[in-house]
Amino acid sequence: MNKDQIKKVVLAYSGGLDTSIIIPWLKENYNNCEVIAVAGNVGQADELEGLEEKAIKTGASKLYVLDLTDEYVDDFIIPTMKAGAIYEEYLLGTSHARPCIAKGLVEVAIKEGADAIAHGCTGKGNDQVRFELAIKHFAPNMPIIAPWREWDIKSREEEIDYAEAHNIPLKINRETNYSKDKNLWHLSHEGLDLEDTGNEPQYEKPGFLEMGVSPIQAPDAPTYITIDFEQGIPVALNDEKLSAKEIILKLNQIGGTNGIGLLDIVENRLVGMKCRGVYETPGGTILYKAHSVLESICLDKLTLHEKQKLSITFADLVYNGQWYTPLREALSAFVDKTQERVTGKVRLKLYKGNMINAGVWSPYTLYSEEIATFGESDYNQKDAEGFINLFGLPIKVQAIVDGK
Repeated sequence: MNKDQIKKVVLAYSGGLDTSIIIPWLKENYNNCEVIAVAGNVGQADELEGLEEKAIKTGASKLYVLDLTDEYVDDFIIPTMKAGAIYEEYLLGTSHARPCIAKGLVEVAIKEGADAIAHGCTGKGNDQVRFELAIKHFAPNMPIIAPWREWDIKSREEEIDYAEAHNIPLKINRETNYSKDKNLWHLSHEGLDLEDTGNEPQYEKPGFLEMGVSPIQAPDAPTYITIDFEQGIPVALNDEKLSAKEIILKLNQIGGTNGIGLLDIVENRLVGMKCRGVYETPGGTILYKAHSVLESICLDKLTLHEKQKLSITFADLVYNGQWYTPLREALSAFVDKTQERVTGKVRLKLYKGNMINAGVWSPYTLYSEEIATFGESDYNQKDAEGFINLFGLPIKVQAIVDGK
C-alpha cells in the first residue's frame, strides 16, 4: 500500500478505546488524510449517544450512523438461529454482526470515493478476519488499514496513554477497562480479571452485567412466556404479533430479569489461541431454546440429525467470517427447506437462569400420542421381533465368525 495515495479513509467507528485513538493516528501517519467515521447501529443503544460530536472533535470530517438493526436481525441473526448454529456454546453475537457492519462500510466507502477502509481490530482477534473477508467480498481491490498491525502500541493501557496525550475523552478507566462488544443480541466481556481462568466472573458486582442480573439476584417466582414461530421465524411473544427484532428486544428484558443467558467459556479463536469470554445473551438464549423445542416435534429424525451435524459447519463459517461464501448460502438454503413446517407455539418457564419446557404445539407435529402411549393402541408390538432380527443380523454374523 502506497501511503501517499491514501487521501480519504473510511473508518469502522464505535467510539470505544480502539477507534477513538485511530482517528488522530491515521491523520498522523497517513498524510493528514480525511477520516470519515462510520458507525453501524446493530443495537448498541446508549453507545451511540454523543458519537458524532466525539468523532468530529477527535479529527473525523463527518460521521455516518447506519441503522442496520432490521437487516442484522432478519438477514443474519434469524438465519443463524434457524440453523441452530452454536460455536462451542457461544451464540455468535459478535460474529454475525461484523459482516453486516462491513457491508455498510463498503457502501459508504464507495459513495465517498474512499481510498481505503480502516478498522480497530487487534491482530490477535477474530474480528479482523470477519471485517476483511466481508470487505473483500464487496470491494476486492479496496486497501485495508489495520492500525493494530502497524503501530507500536502494545496494550490497552498504552492506548489509554495515547488517548490522554491527545485529549481524547474516554468512558472507561484503567480499572473498568474490559474489552466489550454490545449489540441487540448480546454483550461480551474480555480482559482484566477474566484473563485468569481461575477467577469467577463478578456477576453480582454492580455494573458488571448490563443486560440482566445474576441468577442469584433473579426473582423467586417463575415467569411463563410463549413464543410463536412460522417456518422457523419468531412472529409473536405472549400472543402479541411482533417483528423478530421486537421479540428479541422484549426477550432481552424478560430473560435478563430472570438471569437467563450468561455464558463463561474459554473458546478456540480462529487465529489459534484460546481466549476466555463472558457473554450475556438473554433473549437469544431463550429464542434458541424455544426454536429447538419446536423442531423436536416438527422435524423427522433423519432431517433433525443431519441438520444438527451441519449446524456445526454453519457455526464455524459464521465464527470464521465466512458469511459471504457459497457454502454458507447453500447451508441456508438447506435450513430454509427444513423450516417449512417448523410452525407452532412454545411455552417456557423461566426461573433463576433456567429455561424449563412448559408445553409445545404445532399443526405439523410428528408426535402421535396414540402411537407413543403406554396404554392400548393400534401399534403391533410383535412387529419389533422381525425388526430386531434384521437390524441385529450384522452383529449376529460377526459374532458367529469371531466364534470360529
